[in-house]
Amino acid sequence: MNRVLVSGASGPIGAALITSFERDSAQVVRLVRREVRGPGQIAWNPVGELSPEAVSGFDAVIHLAGESVVCRWTAAKKKAIRESRVLGTRNLARALLRAEKKPKVLVCASAIGFYGNRGEESLTEESTSGNGFLAEVCREWEAEGRAATGAGIRTVNIRIGLVLSAHGGALGKMLPAFKAGLGGRLGSGMQWWSWIHVDDIVGAVHHAIKRDDLRGPVNLVGPQPVRNAEFAKTLGAALGRPTFLPAPAFAMRLALGEAAEELMLASQKVTPEKLLKSGYQFRFGELKKALEELV
Repeated sequence: MNRVLVSGASGPIGAALITSFERDSAQVVRLVRREVRGPGQIAWNPVGELSPEAVSGFDAVIHLAGESVVCRWTAAKKKAIRESRVLGTRNLARALLRAEKKPKVLVCASAIGFYGNRGEESLTEESTSGNGFLAEVCREWEAEGRAATGAGIRTVNIRIGLVLSAHGGALGKMLPAFKAGLGGRLGSGMQWWSWIHVDDIVGAVHHAIKRDDLRGPVNLVGPQPVRNAEFAKTLGAALGRPTFLPAPAFAMRLALGEAAEELMLASQKVTPEKLLKSGYQFRFGELKKALEELV
């Protein structure tokens, strides 16, 4: 892999991926929303048009950009979340379709929010989409990415679960409370959380780029989802802190509204069926090992 174009490069996943590509001596170019500061950057506005010439000549394109969803969802925030993903992906795909030298593969981020709140149901890539704002956004998001297949670009929609990283992501938002001994289960704690270590996201993306038989939706979650109560207990143990203070569901709904319902209280028991069948070997298959390595 000689030349790689990456959007969303400043996030924990993008930063880890870029480090891995550079380690393999690949030339990495970043799509950035701020002023360009060097030859390895291309300026873009996700809701505006992108020049086909700017995205021509890459072997692979990794599209991760999107507005953060971890906040209270006002009408304006929901609009920004949707547009940053749907319009951003649409404009990137259109530019790639018109590029003189098209990439062999487009790896486009999505999320397990695609499945909605599904209780005890086991979910694979073949499962239907669910209800709710995130499910709607993910459906539209993935549809825009698939448009690139019309030009023969192999497209992989990576449905990412709860990201465990030492440099941000979901874990970074949880750590302050847990380090202070104020962590605990969320609501009943019975909801399934499907998590993945950032190193396995990096490994899975490289795997998807190399495997020509991987296309369409691919779940990026670890092979062992856990209930939220077990996640809290395991994180507390890794930090050497108690986890006796649950966060009541009603308090979370008051603080975050709809976002609490879909991000923290929803149950999604997702398995990485395509990754496992294609031979990917997880570095962190157990939550205990993953959290101990990170904290």
